[in-house]
Amino acid sequence: MGDTATMTIREHLPAPLARTAGAVRRRLRGLRYSYAQLPAFPPAATTPVRMLVGPTNSAGQGHAWAQAAKTLPDVDAVAFSLHRKGQFQFADDYGVPLAWFGQPRWQRAQQQYVVENYTHVMVESLRPIFGARGLSDASADIETMLAKGINVSLLFHGSDIRLPSRHAKRERWSPFTPGDELTDRLEPQARRHAELVESLQLPVFVSTVDLLDDVPNAQWLPVAIDPVPWQQAARPLFSGEKPVVAHVPSNAKLKGTEEIDAVLTGLHERGVVEYRRITGVPHEQMASVIGDADIVVDQLRIGLYGVAAAEALAAGRIVVSYVGDAVRHQVRSLAGREVPIVEADPDTLGDVVAGLIADRDAAAERAAAGPGFVAELHDGRRSAEVLRNWLISKETL
Repeated sequence: MGDTATMTIREHLPAPLARTAGAVRRRLRGLRYSYAQLPAFPPAATTPVRMLVGPTNSAGQGHAWAQAAKTLPDVDAVAFSLHRKGQFQFADDYGVPLAWFGQPRWQRAQQQYVVENYTHVMVESLRPIFGARGLSDASADIETMLAKGINVSLLFHGSDIRLPSRHAKRERWSPFTPGDELTDRLEPQARRHAELVESLQLPVFVSTVDLLDDVPNAQWLPVAIDPVPWQQAARPLFSGEKPVVAHVPSNAKLKGTEEIDAVLTGLHERGVVEYRRITGVPHEQMASVIGDADIVVDQLRIGLYGVAAAEALAAGRIVVSYVGDAVRHQVRSLAGREVPIVEADPDTLGDVVAGLIADRDAAAERAAAGPGFVAELHDGRRSAEVLRNWLISKETL
């Protein structure tokens, strides 16, 4: 009851006061923890280049990029993330619960640990690295790190920098509309982050190529996955009694889940497919769930492909999604590869799925291109090469 009442009051406060109230509340909650429970920091590496990435670890990508960076000569890398109750945790090297993130004692320890041990820090989504101190972004942390001679870069995953109004003009199926709660929340954040990108003049990376429209000077840092578990968990296509079509509504509004549900439920009720709407499955169990499907419908509204699509491609599944001509052209231009995802939108999804089932040989041929595409672009090797230019000075190459 107390948490609900506090949240209701904070929702009606001006933004600066709401942030201050939130910081005070986190500090009070953190008093329940003893000093002995202070999360341990990983031992400091001795390599010439030492990279830290955090604090969001969205879809486990911070950790995946750290692992990729460690394949480079004389480079060590660590992924740090904020742990929130009620959210699935992806692998990381160390993390901290939200209560400690607001504690001055931990903040001081984190700041000392970072500035004394790392040569490079990649800041995800402009979120603070040194803890929640009533600040809306990482500007103060970045200033401190730069003053200590640390090389800092910025990384954006999607809604943290994608400008809804620009997306709505560009994409027919955009989920962003003026007056919509999500749009009104993301628009000022994206504008503020874009202004900071411009003022900070730091190297910038984006995880999906569509974001190059929002950050033209950024570099594409491809999402990275371990394809092996996905390949091992996959059964032969169309080997079941009925074609299985899966959808994972990780963000229902952005993915167009309402339209996907309507189309696939209709096909399910007509006996054409078995539709599985996947929710509540921890990431470590997802490979077996996706590997048991024939067709995976990712999203119909944003115009991109990301981690979930790459994982399904690695499993050799038939992936259906709204990628868009612009993204396909960008990938072709940047990597010389065709994205092996079957194109669909809210108007065509039903016909596309029915067509794949009607011509299973052609569908399987498209799916067969998935593992090779992932191996070339998304198993971490290309990500490491992109990071090489930032991590290793040209004088040492």
